[in-house]
Amino acid sequence: MPGKGNGVFRIAHISDLHCGGPYFVPNLLERAIREINELGPDLVVCSGDLTTFGFKQEYMQAKTYLDRIECDALVVVPGNHDSRNVGYVHFEQLFGERSSVLRLHGVTVVAVDSTEPDLDHGQIGRGRYGWIEEQFAVPADLRVFVLHHHLLPVPGTGRERNIVYDAGDAIECLQRAGVNLVLSGHKHVPYAWRLENLFVVNTGTVSSLRLRGNTRPCYNVVETDESSVRIWRKYPFHGQEQIIQFSTDTLAFEKHTARIDNEVTTRR
Repeated sequence: MPGKGNGVFRIAHISDLHCGGPYFVPNLLERAIREINELGPDLVVCSGDLTTFGFKQEYMQAKTYLDRIECDALVVVPGNHDSRNVGYVHFEQLFGERSSVLRLHGVTVVAVDSTEPDLDHGQIGRGRYGWIEEQFAVPADLRVFVLHHHLLPVPGTGRERNIVYDAGDAIECLQRAGVNLVLSGHKHVPYAWRLENLFVVNTGTVSSLRLRGNTRPCYNVVETDESSVRIWRKYPFHGQEQIIQFSTDTLAFEKHTARIDNEVTTRR
């Protein structure tokens, strides 16, 4: 799985920009982009909520920022905020298809639009399961699935009503497809789960102050080589910490969990 350096393939994962909203902080996003460009990842994933209300000007602002990322491979899906006010039309005009497939250096990324117009909840839809499995059927060293909404509840986010409606069937689909890693955003609280052979890792908001408890704006960096995956949480201006690392062969993992009120570390 050759990447740009030392045989390591790197993915920078940002989410929930919320351009145009009162809590959007431009210098946080600018700093994150600068850090990502210095890292030089092979792929950048943006898992939705580029905007606050789905308006065209918000989309144009978001695209101006994303165009500054110096990476040839960019995967973007819309979030529930982006699908407000028929915003998905602007998404398609500026970013292309709302669902996509990318194969790069032995990594397959399938990204799916999980949103419903003007609704906060999401779903993948049983009509897509066959297509998802077909895309992942191609041999790959690492299989990554991207969506905006959660597949599993995240601690510290209140009453859970924003996992996708068909989460159970969707997870079963991803298990059948041999997916290793799921990347998502949505609730602005970073977390990581292992469910059977599947690792589900969501990131927080990169540039909004709509935060729960003591969470901070952040983004994730995924580093993978032939047999292991390491995921780091990076705070613009404020360093980084490891979230989780796991073996793609044995599935043995070590997890570092950040809670809202304090930081704790658990290992397995």
